[in-house]
Amino acid sequence: MAPQAAKGAGASQPRVGALIRARRQRLRMTLTALGEAAGISVGYLSQVERDHATPSLGTLAQIARSLDVGVDYFIATPSAESALTRAAERQRFSVDGSSIAYERIAADFAGNVLSSFILTIPPGYKSEIVHHEGEEIIYVLEGAITQTLDDEAMLMGPGDSLHFRGNRPHSWANHTDEIARLLWTGTLPMFRGRGGRPALRPVKGQDNDTTTRDKEKTT
Repeated sequence: MAPQAAKGAGASQPRVGALIRARRQRLRMTLTALGEAAGISVGYLSQVERDHATPSLGTLAQIARSLDVGVDYFIATPSAESALTRAAERQRFSVDGSSIAYERIAADFAGNVLSSFILTIPPGYKSEIVHHEGEEIIYVLEGAITQTLDDEAMLMGPGDSLHFRGNRPHSWANHTDEIARLLWTGTLPMFRGRGGRPALRPVKGQDNDTTTRDKEKTT
């Protein structure tokens, strides 16, 4: 019975090697660069990433430090309770006085790559034009927005969706007299960039004339 219990417990733990590899690739680091930064051989690091070797806590701490995260990033497992969000209990906030209201529906856990929010957009709002790494999916829940992708403007209403690469210049606006609500999901880390750098970059040379005082940087 004891071996079976141990096996069951281990099955619920995250695969450390896969998490290390995903984090390294997300930071665009090579095996060689990570090995040099962590002070371990590339061969051993490769074995760790393929889960063919189990690093000690000290070695894992060296790897974590080189990847700009804590050790708990690789060993903490979210519970089902923390992964579930209730409509009446979800975190809601705005950014620096912005008129956009955010409702977070995604959970944070080791290795996650998705961010997801419900956005409430007031009438007259217009975002900056931005571009960034990763992908985005927009699904309109209520009202209407005008989504601009490259130079093409698209009017989107309830039930409409758009999936695109974030490196294409894009923006959106609510030109109606009613609020709009949309579900935004993307692979970029919203509101948490490595080294405090913003996740999004405004497109150079664009004159972003907004219809309100808001200039949102999280489209």
